[in-house]
Amino acid sequence: MEKSILIRNALLVNQGLIRERDVYIRRGRIERIDRAIVASADIEIDAQGRHLIPGVIDDQVHFREPGLTHKATIATESRAAVAGGVTSFMEMPNVQPPAVTQELLEAKYQIAARTSLANYSFFMGTTNDNLDEVLRTDPRRVCGIKIFMGSSTGNMLVDDPRTLERLFAEAPTLIATHCEDETTVRANTERYRQRYGDRLHASHHPRIRSVKACLLSSSLAVNLAKRLGTRLHVLHITTRDELKLFDNRLPLDKKRITAEVCVHHLYFHSEHYARWGNLIKCNPAIKNKIHRDALLPALLNDVIDVVATDHAPHTLEEKKQPYLQAPSGLPLVQHGLNVMLDLYHAGKISLEKIVEKMCHAPAIAFRLRERGFIEEGYWADLAIVDVKHRWTVRPENILYKCGWSPFEGHTFHGRVLSTIVSGHLAWHEGRFNEEKMGERLEFEGWS
Repeated sequence: MEKSILIRNALLVNQGLIRERDVYIRRGRIERIDRAIVASADIEIDAQGRHLIPGVIDDQVHFREPGLTHKATIATESRAAVAGGVTSFMEMPNVQPPAVTQELLEAKYQIAARTSLANYSFFMGTTNDNLDEVLRTDPRRVCGIKIFMGSSTGNMLVDDPRTLERLFAEAPTLIATHCEDETTVRANTERYRQRYGDRLHASHHPRIRSVKACLLSSSLAVNLAKRLGTRLHVLHITTRDELKLFDNRLPLDKKRITAEVCVHHLYFHSEHYARWGNLIKCNPAIKNKIHRDALLPALLNDVIDVVATDHAPHTLEEKKQPYLQAPSGLPLVQHGLNVMLDLYHAGKISLEKIVEKMCHAPAIAFRLRERGFIEEGYWADLAIVDVKHRWTVRPENILYKCGWSPFEGHTFHGRVLSTIVSGHLAWHEGRFNEEKMGERLEFEGWS
């Protein structure tokens, strides 16, 4: 039987306001929100002086299962997510084998049902020749369809114009795109290989996976979506140039084209390659300060709608290979909220805006059912955060299976003390409670 929970004296952050409130949770849902609730509960938490936020919804992660479990598993990474205040994730299809049939997609859901401490959904993958499978996707039980319009794993690059046209025209649900022009990237790679040979370094990455490559591909996706009426979500925007493609004149629930930014693109810039090298090699590339510094204002003025992590773990051994062999991606899901809290303490963003972009906006953009807000009747997905608590990232507190973080040695200002997933106290006082797994996310659909 699920335990009832009473949270007292919390500074509740929700829908642009911060108010001191008690929250009573029963049967997985928020039953009551009030100033002083008189009730008994199986678990009582005094949150005095701490902030209570909706659980973070990370709309882009790579948990590597099945097939790449030497890097990560749904079990390990969902726990890292929960420790970082993430209560729900949407995971990508480029595993082994890729999730490009309904049967392979459903197999991932079955793994998550057994092992994911967080709530979960999985994108359906696309190729140049699996359109019939894609069109079978259930828009109420699957977060969306992922299209790699740039280099990817295996057979997941979609570059056939006829396939793209039909996908954008006929998709039964939201399309999320990775946008980098493959022809441009390949030409740049060959040119830099010929010029630098063995001296190629991660610092060349933003010139190989260039601004032009991003803009060409994002422009193609946006133009297709405008012409065909597609519900399009463009993932991990990295350039100032792409911002002109997006509009902030409509409220989020009325937008047909939305954009996401990832925490590492808000934090790092190209000068950091000298220190971190391949550890911050990712696709699209972290670019120079001019582009990095344009992203946060675009987030604040609602040109960019959602903040995510694109959590993409690899082993240190893989990352230590020469530049061309080292895989792209870095582990982030445990520390994404912390990166945003660093920006808060620097005076660059408010707590209310962080909650809007990491909790409310993903729920609205994906039409999630009864999540993303602290409201009576909604699922109890919550995190208690001490924004004053300082802590340093060390190997012993890194929870990713890969065991490393680009933030190792960094002291963050703000820590997640407790995380409640669908009414279950999954993380509290530095310990996991695995008596109950997360729930499969459900959506309102697009019909």
